[in-house]
Amino acid sequence: MEMEEGGRCSRKRKSAGLGSLEVGAASEGRGPGPTAGDQEPPPPLPGAEGGGSNRISDLPDAVLGEIISLLPTKEGARTQLLASRWRRLWRSAPLNLHCTPFLFDEDARDVVISRILAAHQGPGRRFCAPVYHLHGDRAEAWLRSPALDNLHELELCSYQFHLPFPVPPETLQPPPAAAFRFSDTLRVATIGECHLADSTVQALHFPKLQKLALKRVSISETSLHTLIAACPALECLLIHDSTGFRCVRINSSSLRSIGVRGYNCRNELIFGELVIENAPSLQSLLQFGSSEHLDISVISAPKLEALGFLSDSSDRIVFDSTVIQGFHVNSFTTTVRTVKILAVDMDALSLDAVTDLMRCFPCLEKLYIQSTGPGKPNLWRRKHQNLIRSLDIRLKTIVWRHYRGIK
Repeated sequence: MEMEEGGRCSRKRKSAGLGSLEVGAASEGRGPGPTAGDQEPPPPLPGAEGGGSNRISDLPDAVLGEIISLLPTKEGARTQLLASRWRRLWRSAPLNLHCTPFLFDEDARDVVISRILAAHQGPGRRFCAPVYHLHGDRAEAWLRSPALDNLHELELCSYQFHLPFPVPPETLQPPPAAAFRFSDTLRVATIGECHLADSTVQALHFPKLQKLALKRVSISETSLHTLIAACPALECLLIHDSTGFRCVRINSSSLRSIGVRGYNCRNELIFGELVIENAPSLQSLLQFGSSEHLDISVISAPKLEALGFLSDSSDRIVFDSTVIQGFHVNSFTTTVRTVKILAVDMDALSLDAVTDLMRCFPCLEKLYIQSTGPGKPNLWRRKHQNLIRSLDIRLKTIVWRHYRGIK
């Protein structure tokens, strides 16, 4: 079994001593190192002297355009300085427009973004901007620009912790109507700091959407279930500090990963129940932050392999007839043999609790432990000696964060 610690590991590298060897050779009279004048210049790269071509230039325009579209907005635009061909490539490559770098200069913001959209021919790859900046006629014009046609990624979220202005409104506002004109082509969508009305959600359909994140969104329970059902290809779902519903029921044949956080920044309860009714493809179920009073029931998830974070304040997780309350297995009648990765967050390390969880998840291969307080006295060697010998332990790796000890 391999054990890893969350901190950095200091290792000596072989290359670290090369410089000292050269200095030692010179000091022992074996000859000085070569000077800059003695060194022969390296051979020129193909095409560097003009008239030739290099390997990058030999790539077709479609490949170069994909590379440019993966660069941040400013770096992608700067490729126009390389050559006249690259100027044409940037204007025709899928546009990756991240508005955050331009938001610090309020006077130049609108001008810069408008110029980028006007100069670009489209299609769009990614558009990212705080939703509370997108109001009025100018925002509608941005979202309806041909440069964003066939958009694949849309991120309308909040950057209130990074920007000095403006402060988001206290009452969540609906997103711009033009934001949903990309519903037929979107693959990734992050929606935050807004209110999704029932009338808006009822008309939405995302046939190609694979990843959906709702961050600090106000939405009714009925509309939330309607929205999830409107994404037949959805693979990843994140619900983060959102309001307007109490229970989330998952019935999806495509979902592979679910992440939830039931508290906002003021540590108030948002929703209290998550039910996995039928998720035949689900592999990962993660809780972020404190999860007190959040009941999770897993009825059918035959491929679930990763589970976390279980914490002292976790209210209840139910697998069939097995009930886990915090770290205590209150009812233990069946084992969950599909889970191979488990993450736990303990205020005080308790090996007794870890042993109970290993009994509940007998096929664990990787265990993440985060403990911030002093450990409890554990007499597990004598207490669980026979149990440890009887278990078919498959654990290979333990990743320990904030470990404090002498061994």
